[in-house]
Amino acid sequence: MSSGVDIAESIESCAARADCPTERDHLVVVRERPLTLVPNQRQASMVNPKPVPDGKPLAGIKSARRIAAWMVVPPVDLAMLLLPLLWSSHVKAILLMAAVAMVVLNGTGRFRARLHLSVLDELPGLIGRLLTSGAIVGTLFALVNTQQEVAPFLAEMLGTIGLVIVGRIVTTQLILTARKRRVVAHPTILIGGGTRAEEMATLLQRYPQYGLAPVGFVDDGTACAAGNVLPRLGRVDDLDLAVAVSGADVVLMADGDVSEAELLDVVRRPDCLDCDLLVIPRLPQFHTQAGMVDHIGSVPVMRIRTPKLEGPAWAIKRAFDIVVSGLLLLVLAPVMAACAAAARWEGGPGFLFRQERVGRDGRSFECLKFRSMRPATSAESATQWNIANDHRVGPVGKVLRRSSLDELPQLWSILRGDMTLVGPRPERPHFVSKFAAEIDRYDHRHRVRAGLTGLAQVSGLRGDTPISDRARFDNYYIENWSLWLDAKVLLRTFSEVLFAKGR
Repeated sequence: MSSGVDIAESIESCAARADCPTERDHLVVVRERPLTLVPNQRQASMVNPKPVPDGKPLAGIKSARRIAAWMVVPPVDLAMLLLPLLWSSHVKAILLMAAVAMVVLNGTGRFRARLHLSVLDELPGLIGRLLTSGAIVGTLFALVNTQQEVAPFLAEMLGTIGLVIVGRIVTTQLILTARKRRVVAHPTILIGGGTRAEEMATLLQRYPQYGLAPVGFVDDGTACAAGNVLPRLGRVDDLDLAVAVSGADVVLMADGDVSEAELLDVVRRPDCLDCDLLVIPRLPQFHTQAGMVDHIGSVPVMRIRTPKLEGPAWAIKRAFDIVVSGLLLLVLAPVMAACAAAARWEGGPGFLFRQERVGRDGRSFECLKFRSMRPATSAESATQWNIANDHRVGPVGKVLRRSSLDELPQLWSILRGDMTLVGPRPERPHFVSKFAAEIDRYDHRHRVRAGLTGLAQVSGLRGDTPISDRARFDNYYIENWSLWLDAKVLLRTFSEVLFAKGR
């Protein structure tokens, strides 16, 4: 392991040279940002970190850092679930049980090994999920088979649960052994250099079974207790550069002189997105048994979900957008024609209202609506905030707005790819510039496509409601996105439209 001075100089040199051998593509952007390494970082008298001992090979493997737990545990689970095929005659039921159990055990995400590994800790939840899977398959089995055939299958199911538990014992011991031999040791950077950070660094160096190897810390203060055991890699603003050079894949938030507002931005930079983010609660003594809180020693640690804004789930979301928007454009064509005729009858020629809006990554696109009133000038439509009480909105316009039927032309924007069914509502460039300067993290809502409906809208934040509240809901949606969250928003949107709870 390099000293703090070596790592600091490597950060500076890698950031300054375009031909750095280990440079990744996105460093081209980060490289232009000035370094903020503290002056005493380069002092020759700085304490060097304790080197991580070389790993003891396990089955000839010296390092298995690139082998994730999801590559080992789920395949063994599947093998145990399918093992009864060797002696059972209920082939279809066992295959169905394996499919259902894999979904119930792993959900929609990848399996993540806990820091504190213990089969006994996982046993209640593991048995509960397997019994749920067995109950689902057993019910289906009973509906298509006689009562006499169900009992033998249920007995086999109990045996299968035992096999899966045995498999978990084997994989847990395998992972634990690899960690203790330091075959699995993930380079870890601590955020904060206080006494808690010093304690955590000491624990992780002393007990390798947690699979983390601290390589340094970042902090904005001048006196850091963690400097007694780890090198200081710079200020919090240097976190992404430290991650890129040190190869760290875990970031642990401890304590110290750290700005929370700055931290929110730093941990979402490109180099940090692939890192696991672990957080020690401010009052670790008030540890609760609720949820799946992990721990290092006696200190509780929470794993913060890093939003994945691309991948198979997002491809499914896009495919769903295309299919649903295309079908709705066909099915609702008569309704849209009636809305267009009514808007033209009330407001004259030009039943469509076209307006520039800001979408993903700050790119502008043309947003379409049925016209509910005719603005005096284009400048008015671009800068007037709310028209709900404008006297120029006629009876047809009020009905269109109240029922949200004026939004139907945006289905074309969804089909085109400018928008999505569920996401943050798009705003005009004038207000985006204004709100981005006034509201913290407002521009973070542009990380995804703008939506026809959104979590903020179905939560009552429509019309003349605080923009700061909407931005919080939009960012919460992005940080916690899932296909099921989209489904919930769509169901609540249907209720809003059905009972005309619009503007």
